[in-house]
Order: sequence, then structure tokens, then C-alpha cells
Amino acid sequence: MTDTVTRIIAFESGELDFKGTLHLFADLIKSGQAWTLQGSYGRNARALIDQGYISEDGEVLKEE
Repeated sequence: MTDTVTRIIAFESGELDFKGTLHLFADLIKSGQAWTLQGSYGRNARALIDQGYISEDGEVLKEE
């Protein structure tokens, strides 16, 4: 299983902390997968971008 799949499973199981979630979504945004997975991933990605946690190109801007 790839690292991304493992982290998605951990996210969906509620096992990722906020920092882990940020880095997962940053990677999903970088790869473009955030926009091709089920809708909640795109909505979560957009919310994290809009709130200033992640840039449009998938860089983590703050972890607080």
C-alpha cells in the first residue's frame, strides 16, 4: 500500500492529527488528487487553502 493510501485510510479513520492532515492535503493538492477524489477531499482542500494553511500549489504555510 502506498504512503498516500495509508494516510488517507488513517484520515478517514480519524487517526491523523491536524498536522498530519495538513501534510496529507498538501500532498493531495500538489499531486492534483485532491480534485479527483470524492467531493469532500476537494472541499477540505479548498477550505485549508482559504484559511491560509496551505498554498494553492500545496505548500504548508502554517501548522497551528
